[in-house]
Amino acid sequence: MTIVKATLNDLPKVLSLQKLAYLSEAILVNNLSIQPLTQTLEEIEKEFSKGLILIKTDEKTGEIIGSIRAHEENGRVQVGKLMIHPDYQNRGLGTSLLKEIETYYKNKTFELFTSGKSKKNLHFYLKNGYKEFKREKVTEEFDFVFLEK
Repeated sequence: MTIVKATLNDLPKVLSLQKLAYLSEAILVNNLSIQPLTQTLEEIEKEFSKGLILIKTDEKTGEIIGSIRAHEENGRVQVGKLMIHPDYQNRGLGTSLLKEIETYYKNKTFELFTSGKSKKNLHFYLKNGYKEFKREKVTEEFDFVFLEK
């Protein structure tokens, strides 16, 4: 499976994958209006213009099965929307995308966040060398956990 920089033409497929991949997160936090599910093509195009979006494709089908985004802000790299198609999860693809995005930004601090309810995500990021540095309450039911590396 190949990891490459996304093109503008890839963005509609990335957005479709995002809505599929983040559905489980929305259910976990009991909110089907989370930003990854409501993001528009115009909004993802703005993200594309200010940072880097990588995609992982299945070499047999050509289907986009994973993606990750990053951009530099105030000397730190903001990593976001790491997603793997549900049919391809738990195969190391997320780790490969995370490691690949880190190669584009040398000697930088990486920062990301996830829901405190996402025990699987928290375990994944900790396993990949990220450390919690802050929590912010979002609702009475959950908070965001901020991690850095």
